[in-house]
Amino acid sequence: MAAKNRSVFFCTNCGYESSKWMGQCPGCKQWNTFSEETVVVSSKSSGNAVHKGAVVVGLDEISLEREDRITTHIKELDRVLGGGLVAGSLTLVGGDPGIGKSTLLLQVCRMLSLDGIKVLYISGEESLKQIKLRAQRIGEFNANMKLYCETTLSLIEDVIRKEKPEVVVIDSIQTMYNEDISSAPGSVSQVRETTGKLLQIAKGENISIFIVGHVTKEGTVAGPRVLEHMVDTVLYFEGERHASYRILRSVKNRFGSTNEIGVFRMEENGLNEVLNPSEYMLLGKPTGVPGSIVSCSMEGTRPLLIEIQALVCTTNFGIPRRQCIGTDFNRVNLLMAVLEKRLGLQMGSCDAYVNIAGGIKITEPAIDLGIALAVISSFKNIVIDDKMVAVGEIGLSGEVRAVSMITSRVNEVIKLGFDTIIVPGVNMDDLKDIRDKKNIRIVPAYNVQDLVSLDI
Repeated sequence: MAAKNRSVFFCTNCGYESSKWMGQCPGCKQWNTFSEETVVVSSKSSGNAVHKGAVVVGLDEISLEREDRITTHIKELDRVLGGGLVAGSLTLVGGDPGIGKSTLLLQVCRMLSLDGIKVLYISGEESLKQIKLRAQRIGEFNANMKLYCETTLSLIEDVIRKEKPEVVVIDSIQTMYNEDISSAPGSVSQVRETTGKLLQIAKGENISIFIVGHVTKEGTVAGPRVLEHMVDTVLYFEGERHASYRILRSVKNRFGSTNEIGVFRMEENGLNEVLNPSEYMLLGKPTGVPGSIVSCSMEGTRPLLIEIQALVCTTNFGIPRRQCIGTDFNRVNLLMAVLEKRLGLQMGSCDAYVNIAGGIKITEPAIDLGIALAVISSFKNIVIDDKMVAVGEIGLSGEVRAVSMITSRVNEVIKLGFDTIIVPGVNMDDLKDIRDKKNIRIVPAYNVQDLVSLDI
Protein backbone atom coordinates (compact mmCIF):
# COMPACT_ATOMS: atom_id res chain seq x y z
CA MET A 1 0.00 0.00 0.00
CA ALA A 2 1.10 3.59 -0.58
CA ALA A 3 2.58 5.65 2.21
CA LYS A 4 0.32 8.13 3.99
CA ASN A 5 1.11 11.68 5.01
CA ARG A 6 -0.03 13.13 8.31
CA SER A 7 0.70 16.24 10.32
CA VAL A 8 1.99 15.94 13.85
CA PHE A 9 3.22 18.45 16.41
CA PHE A 10 6.63 18.06 18.08
CA CYS A 11 7.96 19.82 21.14
CA THR A 12 11.24 21.39 20.03
CA ASN A 13 12.60 21.13 23.59
CA CYS A 14 11.98 17.49 24.55
CA GLY A 15 10.59 15.83 21.40
CA TYR A 16 7.10 15.14 22.82
CA GLU A 17 4.72 14.20 19.99
CA SER A 18 1.06 15.20 19.79
CA SER A 19 -1.67 15.04 17.17
CA LYS A 20 -2.75 18.61 17.99
CA TRP A 21 -1.06 21.87 18.98
CA MET A 22 -0.79 22.62 22.69
CA GLY A 23 0.37 25.76 24.44
CA GLN A 24 2.27 23.91 27.16
CA CYS A 25 4.21 20.70 26.57
CA PRO A 26 3.02 17.89 28.90
CA GLY A 27 6.51 16.39 28.82
CA CYS A 28 8.83 19.26 29.79
CA LYS A 29 6.20 21.86 30.88
CA GLN A 30 7.65 24.50 28.53
CA TRP A 31 5.35 27.00 26.79
CA ASN A 32 5.03 27.63 23.04
CA THR A 33 7.51 24.95 21.98
CA PHE A 34 5.26 22.94 19.61
CA SER A 35 5.89 23.04 15.89
CA GLU A 36 3.94 21.33 13.13
CA GLU A 37 5.65 18.91 10.75
CA THR A 38 4.44 16.55 8.07
CA VAL A 39 5.67 12.98 8.37
CA VAL A 40 5.30 9.99 6.07
CA VAL A 41 3.82 6.86 7.59
CA SER A 42 4.48 3.68 5.64
CA SER A 43 1.54 1.29 5.63
CA LYS A 44 2.46 -2.11 7.03
CA SER A 45 1.73 -5.01 4.72
CA SER A 46 -0.81 -7.47 6.02
CA GLY A 47 -0.34 -11.20 5.84
CA ASN A 48 1.18 -14.07 7.71
CA ALA A 49 4.79 -12.90 7.48
CA VAL A 50 6.98 -14.33 10.22
CA HIS A 51 9.21 -11.81 11.99
CA LYS A 52 12.32 -12.84 13.88
CA GLY A 53 12.26 -11.36 17.36
CA ALA A 54 14.77 -11.04 20.18
CA VAL A 55 15.65 -14.07 22.27
CA VAL A 56 14.57 -14.18 25.90
CA VAL A 57 17.46 -15.09 28.24
CA GLY A 58 17.86 -15.38 31.97
CA LEU A 59 19.89 -12.82 33.88
CA ASP A 60 22.20 -15.54 35.22
CA GLU A 61 22.96 -16.71 31.66
CA ILE A 62 24.54 -13.41 30.66
CA SER A 63 28.33 -13.31 30.89
CA LEU A 64 29.62 -10.00 32.17
CA GLU A 65 32.87 -9.09 30.46
CA ARG A 66 34.69 -5.83 30.00
CA GLU A 67 33.61 -4.18 26.77
CA ASP A 68 36.18 -3.89 24.02
CA ARG A 69 37.64 -0.40 23.81
CA ILE A 70 39.52 1.30 21.02
CA THR A 71 42.17 3.73 22.20
CA THR A 72 42.19 7.00 20.30
CA HIS A 73 45.82 7.76 21.38
CA ILE A 74 44.51 11.12 22.66
CA LYS A 75 44.79 10.69 26.43
CA GLU A 76 42.43 13.52 27.34
CA LEU A 77 39.70 12.15 25.06
CA ASP A 78 40.21 8.58 26.28
CA ARG A 79 39.87 9.87 29.84
CA VAL A 80 36.55 11.56 29.08
CA LEU A 81 35.26 8.48 27.24
CA GLY A 82 36.12 6.27 30.22
CA GLY A 83 39.20 4.54 28.85
CA GLY A 84 38.65 4.57 25.11
CA LEU A 85 36.03 4.25 22.39
CA VAL A 86 33.59 1.36 22.84
CA ALA A 87 32.83 -0.68 19.73
CA GLY A 88 29.23 -0.23 18.59
CA SER A 89 28.71 2.97 20.57
CA LEU A 90 26.98 6.16 19.43
CA THR A 91 28.63 9.36 20.69
CA LEU A 92 27.21 12.87 20.37
CA VAL A 93 29.68 15.78 20.32
CA GLY A 94 28.17 19.25 20.80
CA GLY A 95 29.65 22.72 21.01
CA ASP A 96 29.51 26.29 19.75
CA PRO A 97 30.39 27.06 16.11
CA GLY A 98 34.14 27.27 15.55
CA ILE A 99 34.99 25.73 18.93
CA GLY A 100 36.92 22.85 17.34
CA LYS A 101 34.51 19.89 17.12
CA SER A 102 35.40 18.97 13.56
CA THR A 103 39.10 19.54 14.20
CA LEU A 104 39.11 17.20 17.20
CA LEU A 105 37.23 14.46 15.36
CA LEU A 106 39.54 14.79 12.37
CA GLN A 107 42.50 14.33 14.72
CA VAL A 108 40.77 11.25 16.18
CA CYS A 109 40.30 9.87 12.66
CA ARG A 110 43.98 10.45 11.91
CA MET A 111 45.21 8.65 15.04
CA LEU A 112 42.84 5.72 14.50
CA SER A 113 43.75 5.36 10.82
CA LEU A 114 47.46 5.37 11.65
CA ASP A 115 46.70 2.55 14.09
CA GLY A 116 45.29 0.43 11.25
CA ILE A 117 41.59 1.10 11.95
CA LYS A 118 39.28 1.79 9.01
CA VAL A 119 37.64 5.20 9.42
CA LEU A 120 34.92 6.87 7.35
CA TYR A 121 34.41 10.64 7.74
CA ILE A 122 31.02 11.75 6.37
CA SER A 123 30.53 15.49 5.97
CA GLY A 124 27.34 17.29 5.10
CA GLU A 125 28.78 20.77 5.64
CA GLU A 126 32.17 20.86 3.93
CA SER A 127 33.50 19.80 0.55
CA LEU A 128 36.31 17.28 0.11
CA LYS A 129 38.81 20.07 -0.62
CA GLN A 130 37.83 21.99 2.50
CA ILE A 131 38.39 18.91 4.64
CA LYS A 132 41.72 18.29 2.90
CA LEU A 133 42.91 21.84 3.67
CA ARG A 134 42.09 21.38 7.34
CA ALA A 135 43.68 17.94 7.39
CA GLN A 136 46.97 19.31 6.05
CA ARG A 137 47.37 21.44 9.18
CA ILE A 138 46.89 18.41 11.41
CA GLY A 139 49.35 15.96 9.85
CA GLU A 140 49.73 13.04 7.49
CA PHE A 141 46.88 10.60 6.81
CA ASN A 142 46.99 7.12 5.28
CA ALA A 143 44.66 5.00 3.14
CA ASN A 144 42.61 3.81 6.14
CA MET A 145 40.99 7.25 6.29
CA LYS A 146 38.13 7.68 3.80
CA LEU A 147 36.00 10.77 3.12
CA TYR A 148 32.44 10.95 1.87
CA CYS A 149 30.35 14.10 1.33
CA GLU A 150 26.64 13.31 1.37
CA THR A 151 23.48 14.24 3.29
CA THR A 152 21.01 11.57 2.12
CA LEU A 153 20.72 8.93 4.83
CA SER A 154 19.88 6.03 2.51
CA LEU A 155 23.06 6.59 0.47
CA ILE A 156 25.12 6.97 3.64
CA GLU A 157 23.74 3.70 4.99
CA ASP A 158 24.64 1.87 1.75
CA VAL A 159 28.20 3.24 1.82
CA ILE A 160 28.69 2.26 5.47
CA ARG A 161 27.51 -1.29 4.84
CA LYS A 162 29.71 -1.52 1.73
CA GLU A 163 32.91 -0.04 3.20
CA LYS A 164 32.48 -1.72 6.62
CA PRO A 165 34.50 0.85 8.61
CA GLU A 166 35.15 0.41 12.31
CA VAL A 167 34.62 4.11 13.13
CA VAL A 168 32.28 6.61 11.41
CA VAL A 169 32.02 10.37 11.92
CA ILE A 170 28.81 12.20 10.92
CA ASP A 171 29.38 15.97 10.60
CA SER A 172 26.73 17.08 11.35
CA ILE A 173 23.44 15.45 12.33
CA GLN A 174 21.48 18.62 11.48
CA THR A 175 22.45 18.30 7.80
CA MET A 176 21.39 14.65 7.38
CA TYR A 177 18.19 13.98 5.41
CA ASN A 178 15.94 10.93 5.67
CA GLU A 179 13.84 10.61 2.51
CA ASP A 180 11.05 8.86 4.44
CA ILE A 181 10.45 12.08 6.38
CA SER A 182 9.09 14.99 4.38
CA SER A 183 10.24 17.74 6.77
CA ALA A 184 13.41 19.77 6.20
CA PRO A 185 16.87 18.73 7.42
CA GLY A 186 17.52 19.81 10.99
CA SER A 187 13.87 19.57 12.02
CA VAL A 188 12.79 17.63 15.10
CA SER A 189 11.50 14.62 13.19
CA GLN A 190 14.51 14.50 10.83
CA VAL A 191 17.06 14.62 13.66
CA ARG A 192 15.21 12.05 15.72
CA GLU A 193 14.62 9.53 12.94
CA THR A 194 18.12 9.96 11.49
CA THR A 195 19.72 9.38 14.88
CA GLY A 196 17.52 6.34 15.40
CA LYS A 197 18.70 4.88 12.10
CA LEU A 198 22.36 5.56 12.94
CA LEU A 199 21.82 3.87 16.29
CA GLN A 200 20.55 0.76 14.51
CA ILE A 201 23.62 0.76 12.25
CA ALA A 202 26.01 1.22 15.18
CA LYS A 203 24.52 -1.66 17.18
CA GLY A 204 23.79 -3.94 14.24
CA GLU A 205 27.16 -3.59 12.49
CA ASN A 206 29.22 -3.04 15.70
CA ILE A 207 30.49 0.30 14.36
CA SER A 208 31.48 3.19 16.62
CA ILE A 209 29.78 6.35 15.35
CA PHE A 210 30.47 9.98 16.29
CA ILE A 211 27.77 12.49 15.44
CA VAL A 212 28.35 16.24 15.61
CA GLY A 213 25.48 18.34 16.96
CA HIS A 214 25.02 22.09 16.74
CA VAL A 215 24.02 23.89 19.93
CA THR A 216 21.39 26.51 20.63
CA LYS A 217 21.99 29.87 22.29
CA GLU A 218 21.17 28.20 25.62
CA GLY A 219 24.14 25.86 25.10
CA THR A 220 22.19 22.64 24.50
CA VAL A 221 22.24 20.49 21.37
CA ALA A 222 19.78 21.78 18.77
CA GLY A 223 16.89 19.43 18.07
CA PRO A 224 14.75 17.24 20.32
CA ARG A 225 15.97 16.56 23.85
CA VAL A 226 15.30 12.89 23.19
CA LEU A 227 18.45 12.94 21.04
CA GLU A 228 20.63 12.95 24.16
CA HIS A 229 18.68 10.02 25.59
CA MET A 230 19.15 7.92 22.44
CA VAL A 231 22.94 8.09 22.25
CA ASP A 232 25.40 6.29 24.54
CA THR A 233 27.68 9.22 25.26
CA VAL A 234 27.19 13.00 25.19
CA LEU A 235 30.29 15.22 25.05
CA TYR A 236 30.22 19.02 25.14
CA PHE A 237 33.06 21.18 23.86
CA GLU A 238 33.31 24.32 25.99
CA GLY A 239 35.44 27.44 26.05
CA GLU A 240 35.59 30.87 24.51
CA ARG A 241 35.96 30.77 20.75
CA HIS A 242 38.76 33.34 20.81
CA ALA A 243 40.59 31.79 23.79
CA SER A 244 43.34 29.22 23.31
CA TYR A 245 41.97 26.53 25.62
CA ARG A 246 39.08 24.13 25.10
CA ILE A 247 37.37 21.86 27.63
CA LEU A 248 35.73 18.61 26.58
CA ARG A 249 33.15 17.59 29.17
CA SER A 250 31.21 14.33 29.47
CA VAL A 251 27.62 14.89 30.60
CA LYS A 252 26.41 11.38 29.84
CA ASN A 253 28.40 8.17 29.48
CA ARG A 254 26.99 4.66 29.61
CA PHE A 255 30.51 3.22 29.66
CA GLY A 256 32.23 5.47 32.19
CA SER A 257 31.82 8.25 34.74
CA THR A 258 30.15 11.54 33.88
CA ASN A 259 31.45 15.06 34.44
CA GLU A 260 34.97 14.05 33.43
CA ILE A 261 36.82 16.75 31.54
CA GLY A 262 39.66 16.86 29.05
CA VAL A 263 41.59 20.06 28.48
CA PHE A 264 42.98 21.03 25.08
CA ARG A 265 44.82 24.04 23.70
CA MET A 266 44.09 25.30 20.18
CA GLU A 267 47.28 25.79 18.16
CA GLU A 268 48.24 26.04 14.51
CA ASN A 269 48.43 22.27 14.04
CA GLY A 270 45.09 21.60 15.75
CA LEU A 271 44.16 20.77 19.32
CA ASN A 272 46.96 19.75 21.67
CA GLU A 273 46.39 18.07 25.02
CA VAL A 274 46.96 19.84 28.32
CA LEU A 275 48.03 16.97 30.56
CA ASN A 276 48.38 19.14 33.68
CA PRO A 277 45.44 21.57 33.54
CA SER A 278 45.98 22.82 37.11
CA GLU A 279 49.41 24.15 36.22
CA TYR A 280 48.05 25.62 32.99
CA MET A 281 45.16 27.41 34.75
CA LEU A 282 47.56 29.05 37.22
CA LEU A 283 49.91 30.47 34.60
CA GLY A 284 50.32 34.22 35.05
CA LYS A 285 48.89 34.28 38.58
CA PRO A 286 49.85 37.60 40.22
CA THR A 287 51.78 37.67 43.49
CA GLY A 288 51.39 40.06 46.38
CA VAL A 289 48.02 41.38 45.18
CA PRO A 290 44.87 41.55 47.38
CA GLY A 291 41.79 39.66 46.21
CA SER A 292 43.53 36.62 44.72
CA ILE A 293 43.55 33.05 46.09
CA VAL A 294 43.75 29.51 44.73
CA SER A 295 41.01 26.94 45.27
CA CYS A 296 40.54 23.32 44.17
CA SER A 297 37.52 21.99 42.31
CA MET A 298 36.75 18.39 41.33
CA GLU A 299 35.85 17.80 37.70
CA GLY A 300 34.75 14.18 37.69
CA THR A 301 37.69 12.36 39.28
CA ARG A 302 40.21 15.08 38.40
CA PRO A 303 41.20 17.77 40.91
CA LEU A 304 41.66 21.13 39.24
CA LEU A 305 43.40 24.09 40.86
CA ILE A 306 41.97 27.46 39.82
CA GLU A 307 42.66 31.08 40.73
CA ILE A 308 39.75 33.07 42.17
CA GLN A 309 39.97 36.85 41.82
CA ALA A 310 37.76 39.41 43.57
CA LEU A 311 37.59 43.19 43.33
CA VAL A 312 35.52 45.11 45.91
CA CYS A 313 35.44 48.89 45.63
CA THR A 314 33.17 51.78 46.57
CA THR A 315 30.35 52.25 44.11
CA ASN A 316 29.68 55.46 42.20
CA PHE A 317 25.99 54.65 41.75
CA GLY A 318 22.98 54.37 44.00
CA ILE A 319 22.78 50.61 43.55
CA PRO A 320 26.05 48.64 43.85
CA ARG A 321 27.05 46.51 40.89
CA ARG A 322 27.71 42.77 41.10
CA GLN A 323 29.34 40.83 38.28
CA CYS A 324 30.65 37.26 38.08
CA ILE A 325 32.66 35.52 35.38
CA GLY A 326 33.10 31.76 35.49
CA THR A 327 30.87 31.03 38.49
CA ASP A 328 27.25 31.33 39.59
CA PHE A 329 26.12 34.93 40.07
CA ASN A 330 23.47 34.06 42.65
CA ARG A 331 25.94 31.98 44.65
CA VAL A 332 28.32 34.93 44.97
CA ASN A 333 25.49 37.20 46.12
CA LEU A 334 24.57 34.58 48.74
CA LEU A 335 28.15 34.37 50.02
CA MET A 336 28.45 38.16 50.27
CA ALA A 337 25.22 38.27 52.26
CA VAL A 338 26.62 35.63 54.65
CA LEU A 339 29.82 37.67 55.12
CA GLU A 340 27.85 40.84 55.82
CA LYS A 341 25.59 39.11 58.34
CA ARG A 342 28.10 36.86 60.14
CA LEU A 343 31.24 39.03 59.98
CA GLY A 344 29.69 42.49 59.94
CA LEU A 345 31.41 43.50 56.69
CA GLN A 346 29.51 46.50 55.33
CA MET A 347 29.67 45.89 51.58
CA GLY A 348 26.23 47.28 50.74
CA SER A 349 27.83 50.39 49.22
CA CYS A 350 30.50 48.51 47.28
CA ASP A 351 30.71 47.13 43.78
CA ALA A 352 31.92 43.53 43.69
CA TYR A 353 33.45 41.61 40.81
CA VAL A 354 34.42 37.92 40.99
CA ASN A 355 36.36 36.12 38.27
CA ILE A 356 37.56 32.55 37.78
CA ALA A 357 40.85 33.21 35.98
CA GLY A 358 41.44 31.33 32.74
CA GLY A 359 37.83 31.46 31.60
CA ILE A 360 36.80 28.06 32.97
CA LYS A 361 33.29 27.75 34.42
CA ILE A 362 33.09 26.31 37.95
CA THR A 363 29.81 25.87 39.84
CA GLU A 364 30.94 23.43 42.55
CA PRO A 365 30.15 24.73 46.08
CA ALA A 366 33.62 23.62 47.26
CA ILE A 367 35.08 26.91 45.98
CA ASP A 368 32.86 28.94 48.36
CA LEU A 369 35.68 29.34 50.88
CA GLY A 370 38.01 30.62 48.17
CA ILE A 371 35.45 33.16 46.95
CA ALA A 372 34.81 34.36 50.51
CA LEU A 373 38.53 34.80 51.25
CA ALA A 374 39.10 36.62 47.95
CA VAL A 375 36.24 39.04 48.73
CA ILE A 376 37.49 39.63 52.28
CA SER A 377 41.04 40.15 51.00
CA SER A 378 39.96 42.75 48.45
CA PHE A 379 37.55 44.52 50.83
CA LYS A 380 40.19 44.83 53.60
CA ASN A 381 43.06 45.27 51.13
CA ILE A 382 44.96 42.35 52.70
CA VAL A 383 47.35 40.19 50.65
CA ILE A 384 46.79 36.43 50.94
CA ASP A 385 49.82 34.14 51.07
CA ASP A 386 50.67 33.03 47.50
CA LYS A 387 51.21 29.45 48.69
CA MET A 388 47.78 29.13 50.31
CA VAL A 389 44.77 27.18 48.96
CA ALA A 390 41.21 27.28 50.36
CA VAL A 391 38.57 24.55 49.90
CA GLY A 392 35.14 24.36 51.53
CA GLU A 393 31.41 24.95 51.17
CA ILE A 394 29.76 27.73 53.16
CA GLY A 395 26.20 27.47 54.51
CA LEU A 396 23.75 30.25 55.33
CA SER A 397 24.64 30.05 59.01
CA GLY A 398 28.25 30.74 58.16
CA GLU A 399 29.34 27.17 58.83
CA VAL A 400 32.03 25.59 56.63
CA ARG A 401 30.67 22.27 55.39
CA ALA A 402 32.51 19.15 54.26
CA VAL A 403 33.55 18.57 50.66
CA SER A 404 33.99 15.30 48.80
CA MET A 405 37.28 13.68 47.75
CA ILE A 406 39.32 15.90 50.07
CA THR A 407 42.34 13.57 49.90
CA SER A 408 42.61 13.93 46.12
CA ARG A 409 42.37 17.70 46.42
CA VAL A 410 45.11 17.93 49.04
CA ASN A 411 47.42 15.65 47.05
CA GLU A 412 46.99 17.90 43.99
CA VAL A 413 47.81 20.93 46.14
CA ILE A 414 50.99 19.25 47.38
CA LYS A 415 51.91 18.20 43.85
CA LEU A 416 51.93 21.81 42.64
CA GLY A 417 54.09 23.07 45.51
CA PHE A 418 51.60 24.85 47.81
CA ASP A 419 52.41 24.61 51.51
CA THR A 420 49.14 25.68 53.23
CA ILE A 421 45.55 24.58 52.67
CA ILE A 422 42.40 25.66 54.51
CA VAL A 423 39.89 22.82 54.68
CA PRO A 424 36.55 22.26 56.46
CA GLY A 425 37.13 21.20 60.06
CA VAL A 426 34.82 18.20 59.59
CA ASN A 427 37.19 16.85 56.92
CA MET A 428 40.22 16.75 59.22
CA ASP A 429 39.71 13.10 60.17
CA ASP A 430 40.06 12.13 56.50
CA LEU A 431 43.49 13.78 56.35
CA LYS A 432 45.23 12.06 59.26
CA ASP A 433 47.66 10.12 57.06
CA ILE A 434 48.54 13.15 54.94
CA ARG A 435 49.19 15.33 58.01
CA ASP A 436 51.67 12.78 59.35
CA LYS A 437 53.50 12.05 56.10
CA LYS A 438 53.34 15.14 53.92
CA ASN A 439 55.08 18.47 54.39
CA ILE A 440 52.01 20.69 54.28
CA ARG A 441 50.17 22.88 56.79
CA ILE A 442 46.48 21.95 57.01
CA VAL A 443 44.30 24.60 58.67
CA PRO A 444 40.76 23.65 59.75
CA ALA A 445 37.89 26.14 59.39
CA TYR A 446 34.55 25.46 61.08
CA ASN A 447 32.78 28.75 60.28
CA VAL A 448 33.43 32.06 58.56
CA GLN A 449 34.45 33.65 61.87
CA ASP A 450 37.58 31.47 61.74
CA LEU A 451 38.62 33.30 58.56
CA VAL A 452 39.13 36.56 60.48
CA SER A 453 41.71 35.01 62.82
CA LEU A 454 43.69 33.37 60.01
CA ASP A 455 47.14 34.70 59.27
CA ILE A 456 46.60 35.36 55.57
